[in-house]
Amino acid sequence: MRFEEPLWLIAAIPVLIVFTIVLGGWHQRRAALSFPGAGNLRAVPEWQSWLVRGTSPLLTTLALLLMVIALARPQKIKREAAGATEGIDILLAIDTSLSMQAIDFDPMNRMTAARTAAIEFVGKRLTDRIGALVFGGDPLLMSPLTLDYDGLRSFLEVIYAGMTHSEGTAIGDGLAAAVNHLKDSESETKIVILLTDGRSNTGVIDPLTAAKTAKAFGIKVYTIGTAKRGQSYVPQDTAFGRRLVPIRDDLDEDTLLQIAAETDGKYFRATNIEELKEIYAIIDRLEKTEFDRPELITYSDILFPFLLPAALLLIIEFISSRTLLRRLP
Repeated sequence: MRFEEPLWLIAAIPVLIVFTIVLGGWHQRRAALSFPGAGNLRAVPEWQSWLVRGTSPLLTTLALLLMVIALARPQKIKREAAGATEGIDILLAIDTSLSMQAIDFDPMNRMTAARTAAIEFVGKRLTDRIGALVFGGDPLLMSPLTLDYDGLRSFLEVIYAGMTHSEGTAIGDGLAAAVNHLKDSESETKIVILLTDGRSNTGVIDPLTAAKTAKAFGIKVYTIGTAKRGQSYVPQDTAFGRRLVPIRDDLDEDTLLQIAAETDGKYFRATNIEELKEIYAIIDRLEKTEFDRPELITYSDILFPFLLPAALLLIIEFISSRTLLRRLP
């Protein structure tokens, strides 16, 4: 056990000092009520007298000490030993440009389908480190490589079309950002799963240049095109309310094929949610490799075992000082 805020323990010193002063003062205190015939009263044993005098301040002091310990935030330490574990490093790069709102993955739009399939994919992994970034006109890292799948899924659940607040689709910049986060990994197998529904029409880095950089760092890129062939519809706010506006299929399959070929990856096209899930299932069957996992130390607060007894002691003191241990003034 350790204390996150150990300085609070210093507060125990004045609590003990006050207890000593109060108990000493009660010991020397004379009764305020006089009995003319005190000689006829039965003598009270010393231990009973001490019990009446000392129990109330003792209970209060113990309660205060327990609360001081709770303020110091005692924590339980959990250690997971370092060791070798199997897995690959995966970076999910997901297009969140506004066209991902197109409703052609009946009954959902492209963004919902991409989010759903990615979350399901993460849920099937056991020992792979996975990260995620989104890109529109600019890339945005959502999560670095991690084994905390619950945390990663919570990030994936909140992605939405237009979240980078930048216009266009910068496939090259998105891929380059993914490569940058993977390049220093010690894993033998590093892959990017890049999902988009369009073509690169903005950004600084050309997609094929980013692909060559990925190859130089030994990173394999799987590209996924998510769009039905032909015309689709995107909801758009107009002067007449929210309308479905037609958009044409603008998926640049040639570039996605070249990116995959350059990095020894593979290109897939998904036109419905079932196909998209199957694509992730294929990638799920990739060869795994070993990497060293450092010792993992986690801390969790253990306040309840201190606060509950403190509350009970205060309740007992309140009741007993007005009943069994009540003293005359």
